[in-house]
Amino acid sequence: MYKKLLVLFLLTVLFVAPVYSTTVVRGRITIKGSDTMVILVQRLAEEYMKRYRGKIVQVTGGGTGVGIAGLINKVTDIANASRPLNDKERESIRKAWNREPQEFKVAIDGITIYVNSSNPIREITIAQLKGIYTGKIRNWKELGWVDKPIIVYTRENNSGTYVFFKEHVLDNEDYTNIAQSLPGTGGIVNAVSKEKYAIGYGGVAYSVGVKILAVKKDDKSKAYLPTEINIRKGLYPISRYLYMYTCIYDDPDVKSFIDWILSDEGQKIVSQVGYFSVR
Repeated sequence: MYKKLLVLFLLTVLFVAPVYSTTVVRGRITIKGSDTMVILVQRLAEEYMKRYRGKIVQVTGGGTGVGIAGLINKVTDIANASRPLNDKERESIRKAWNREPQEFKVAIDGITIYVNSSNPIREITIAQLKGIYTGKIRNWKELGWVDKPIIVYTRENNSGTYVFFKEHVLDNEDYTNIAQSLPGTGGIVNAVSKEKYAIGYGGVAYSVGVKILAVKKDDKSKAYLPTEINIRKGLYPISRYLYMYTCIYDDPDVKSFIDWILSDEGQKIVSQVGYFSVR
């Protein structure tokens, strides 16, 4: 009889597993989202794991929309986002977790305008960018260069950069249907570097092999490049924060990682990658 009771007890221990409210595996940090932030957060994760042996941080991209969806569906600990949450997203996260998402500004970025290195144009206005990306300006001769069609590259619509650019440059007007969508800023930079008559946009840390245009608020303004000093002074007209969102900042591993990112050591790496410190 005693043996039967012992067997029953052991079976109960084995098969009655604890029920978790999320499919995220504890003991490691999962991060999904912004492609703009992938190289940054991967580098941060690598350095963090070197410093804290035994810690595991998994980073994947897919776009800001993917990260936010992952947080809503409770399949990620942290969502990387290159734009703030909107009200609908915030409410969906709140309902999923029964708590408010916490927002952390981890870096500063300037939306950077890329053209081919052979392009002689040095500056562009916000109005001209809007004209190009809404289809009202289609030829480089309208900007004082050759009589050639402008090849327009943009991010996919699940990208936070796509949304930010639409809101702050296009005034929420639709992108032109001739714009070619590419996954990831790296893809845009690569395409622009190979296409003489192309234009694209993305994060300031992605600029190898292309020319960066200075941007003017309007015709009467001075043009500024997306340098740290210009962005901190508010001179560059399309700058932004890069964010992390989580609902489990009270988890020791998540808190440790985010706090380290915001430390002097973490922010030094932000600068080394090519973005700007929030400190």
